[in-house]
This record gives sequence, structure tokens and C-alpha cells, in this order.
Amino acid sequence: MDTARGSGGRERERGRGLPPTGSMRYSAAMHAAVVVFPGSNADAEMIHTLRDVVGVRTSVVWHRETELPPETDLVAIPGGFAYGDYLRCGAIAAASEIVRAVRRHAERGGWVLGVCNGFQVLTEAGLLPGALTRNAHLRFECRDIFVTPSNEGPFTRGLPRVLRLPIAHAEGRYQASPSALSELAAKRAVALRYCDEAGQVGEAANPNGSVDGIAGVYGGPRHNVFGLMPHPERMSEALLGCADGRTLFESVIASHAAGAPAMELGSAP
Repeated sequence: MDTARGSGGRERERGRGLPPTGSMRYSAAMHAAVVVFPGSNADAEMIHTLRDVVGVRTSVVWHRETELPPETDLVAIPGGFAYGDYLRCGAIAAASEIVRAVRRHAERGGWVLGVCNGFQVLTEAGLLPGALTRNAHLRFECRDIFVTPSNEGPFTRGLPRVLRLPIAHAEGRYQASPSALSELAAKRAVALRYCDEAGQVGEAANPNGSVDGIAGVYGGPRHNVFGLMPHPERMSEALLGCADGRTLFESVIASHAAGAPAMELGSAP
């Protein structure tokens, strides 16, 4: 799906905010930018969740742009198959001009969220450690799973002990070198782990063979970059059967409103 093209597409490419569908007020004066690549397919859900569910002023940024909209606070890179996942998942997208702008945004301490293919893009761009590889059993996974927060941070503060979220990926197996894993542990940067419904982490609850059951990690100078394989935007409203995903968006909105001092991030919940 390509929401940056078609009717009004040229205006959206320039980063203008989408109008809200109702009378909802924007949250915490936050401005989000959703980056759309050829092959993105979860951009509509991301836009809807940010704009209509949690009430964030939201712009759409086409991959050919070289700068983010002015006063962007949160950049969201949605799921899909950016550039058809040629070479490796996220590899071509990571070399795009707009990702250079995202990197500058992250280095300044701006919030960055990468979901599924967006997570892959962030690792390929070096904004997050590790890599996402083929699922251990070599099958595409599309179902609901459970995750548990491993450390608190701007996207995971105040979350339930267990969240039910959907996955849809063939290359979601998180891997990292022993030194990178040690650094993640030292920085308390492992954000989410796969678990069962009771919150127990183990091989049986791991849908793709990710090392140490890792489902999401933090990066950036202030834990301001967050990547995860499950799709919180696809489970953010009760009418979808569960609204657990909404809590991650509410967490970063609250962190933004509070200023989220860097030295206070990464403490154990």
C-alpha cells in the first residue's frame, strides 16, 4: 500500500501533516513522521494508530525526500518489504537519503521507531546493533505471540508484564555477536523478549529462534531508537481483539512530554 501517492500524494511527499479523521486533539504536542518506501505495507496501520488512536500529529514522508518535516519528534519506519527486500531485508532502504536524515535525527536524540521491516532497516543502517535473519525453521510466521518487557525505556515504561502482539515475518531471527550481546546487557538495552502467556521466556515461546528470545532492542544516545519485530500498531484498539500495542505508543508520548532524561533510561522494571 502506498499512501504517499495518489490523491494528494504530492503534498504528502512534502511532509505535510495528515488531517485528523475526527475531532481528536493531538497528544503532547508530538509530531510524528511515517517513512514510506516502495513495498511498505504496514504504513496505513502506523499512520492510523499514531494519528487516530493516540492522537499524534502525523506526516507521511516518501522515501525520496532528503529531510524530515520541521519539528519532527518521532520517526516511525513501518513494516513491509522495502525495495522488495532485494539483497537483504532493509539493506537498500538503509542506504536511502531519507535514512540519512533519520540518522541525523537519532543522533540529536530524536525518537525513532522501527517495526518489523523497519527494525531490519535500522539494523542495516547501523542505528541498532545486531541483524535480523531467516527464521530458524525457515517458515513465514503470521500469528499472535506474547512478549515481556526486559528493561524500561522511553517506549517500554509502564507496560503490562505480558503483551499480546501479532507477528508477520520470515526474517525475524535476531542475532548479534557475543560482544554486542554483552553491550546490550550492560546498557540494559534489550527491550522485549518473547514469552508465553504467563510471561515465561523460553525456547517454546520463541517463534523465530532469536538469540536469548530477543524481540526488541534499544539504541541511540538516550535509548531513543527502538526496534521490534511484533506489530504494536496492528493491535492498538479493542475492536482488533486487543489493545496491548497502544501502550508502547502511549509510553513514548509520555516520555516525550516528560523530557525523558537520558541517565534515567534503561533501569530494570
